[in-house]
Amino acid sequence: MTRSLQLAAALLLALPGTMTHAHAQISSPQIKRDKKQPKENLEWLWQYGPPPAEGRENQLVLDPRFRPFLAQYLTAPQTFWGNPKTGYKTLDETALDFLSVPDKVIADDNRYLTITGCVFRFCPSRGLLWVDLNGPHPLVVFAAIDWIKDSKVPSEPDAEYTLWIFSNHPIDSEHLPPAFVHSVARWTAKPTTGSTVIQQIRNAILVDPDGSPHPIAASTTGANTFTVPLNQQKAQQ
Repeated sequence: MTRSLQLAAALLLALPGTMTHAHAQISSPQIKRDKKQPKENLEWLWQYGPPPAEGRENQLVLDPRFRPFLAQYLTAPQTFWGNPKTGYKTLDETALDFLSVPDKVIADDNRYLTITGCVFRFCPSRGLLWVDLNGPHPLVVFAAIDWIKDSKVPSEPDAEYTLWIFSNHPIDSEHLPPAFVHSVARWTAKPTTGSTVIQQIRNAILVDPDGSPHPIAASTTGANTFTVPLNQQKAQQ
């Protein structure tokens, strides 16, 4: 029996590549197959839209799912809210600040949600969260109106502002989603809470998910471009 085992071992060693091939089979990693990512379910957001007509943003912000939602989708670096000495807040914390005083939750076309608010004790700093719920991987865009401090004070009509835009997926700066542009136009056409002054958006900056900023024409975002639809114009005449 010992002689037979020795002969078998010798034959295996004599066969070229036998042990190498066996070793390769053992040590080779398994082939990774591309798997479809599971659908991201944000349907729970719908319950905070109309009715009532202006939605329920206060309840939305208090929903225990809201902060994790912001943390998951708003991850780009930001440098407009805070300062270099004390540090900058994360984007999700910034969005929460800009929505802390509730305004509205508006639904459009059974597909889009627009959530608006402003910063506590400083409503000239306003926030808009826009969500496209179509498809398995929703597009989430946060926009913030930030006062340009070397312009006039916010109570004056000529005060100027920068519109910052952050998205969780890359979007073309020359072809922003039309529904988002419409939402921004509608939003910037109304004054801040307790004011009659329409904010003048002087600059607009689109920030990629990796934090790369792209200055764009403010008009392409819809800011300060809202016009009443023709059918409503005729009704008002």
